[in-house]
Amino acid sequence: MAKLRILAAAILALPLVALVQSFPVLAQAWPSKSIRLVVPYPPGGSTDLLARTIAQKVGESLGQQIIVDNRAGAGGMLGSDIVARSAPDGYTILLGTGATHGLTLLLSKTIPYDPVKDFTAITAAVEVPIILCINPSIPATTARELVDWAKINPGKLAYGSSGTGSPHHLSGELFKQVSGIDMVHVPYKGAAPAVQDLIGNQIPAVFTTLSTALPHIRGGKIRAVGFVEAKRQPSVPEIPTIGESLPGYVMPASWLGFFGPAGLPEAILKRFNAEIVKAVQSPDLRMRLEAAGMPVVGTSAEEFARMVKDDIETFRRIVTAAGIKPE
Repeated sequence: MAKLRILAAAILALPLVALVQSFPVLAQAWPSKSIRLVVPYPPGGSTDLLARTIAQKVGESLGQQIIVDNRAGAGGMLGSDIVARSAPDGYTILLGTGATHGLTLLLSKTIPYDPVKDFTAITAAVEVPIILCINPSIPATTARELVDWAKINPGKLAYGSSGTGSPHHLSGELFKQVSGIDMVHVPYKGAAPAVQDLIGNQIPAVFTTLSTALPHIRGGKIRAVGFVEAKRQPSVPEIPTIGESLPGYVMPASWLGFFGPAGLPEAILKRFNAEIVKAVQSPDLRMRLEAAGMPVVGTSAEEFARMVKDDIETFRRIVTAAGIKPE
């Protein structure tokens, strides 16, 4: 009788064993079709450039095509929401920013997703340094000299950004708070038109990305005052940080990072992280990205998740102090 019970238990356990053994097979089968990479901004910008560059390299490694899907609108919320609502099966991912996963939570009354709870952080691929630039007609080379000039010339210093609620806008608001000067914010529809107006002396100062400003800095058309982050950039070590001459000023590093929907399986998360980090840290791609003003990072998923949460709290303090209300 005891032998019969053991035999019966063994027979009943067979389907469960087969099911458990099938999981590695299923995990190994991913990806079995093309992957969609949603970019929540129009084609042609730095986010789109990074997406297409990494999509090609990671797609080759995974053996499946990664298709870039530009879904611009609502300050990046449209594309981000598409991914938040997607199945967590590893076939839809997002290239997000500090705006889509930080500032929108604080500045929009109608954000359709939670930037923390509705996503799985995969990796912060690169930093996107933000730099304060001025028209060369202003006699200043450091943040302190610019503040001194603004105090002597009240009402003359306005600054442009890529749009209201962008990290560039918040960088300017923090500059006002730390320096004690008043600057009018002029929001543009993107970084390129702001920089063009700076070159044409239609606006005296702009907070923008290094990748956008670098060709014009090197060409002498605009002057770099300093980076908003805590450290200088290896590609242009001669450019200081704002905080070097204006103590107390520092913004969190801006980044471009990859997300999946909430609930992304651990095995797929680890594979995505490993492949994306390997791609951005490869010598050829690292050289291309850093030459374009995008220093390579390649964090772990856990580090990236902490970065997102920490940035939200930093932005919250700046937004509150500036009195900026959600719209």
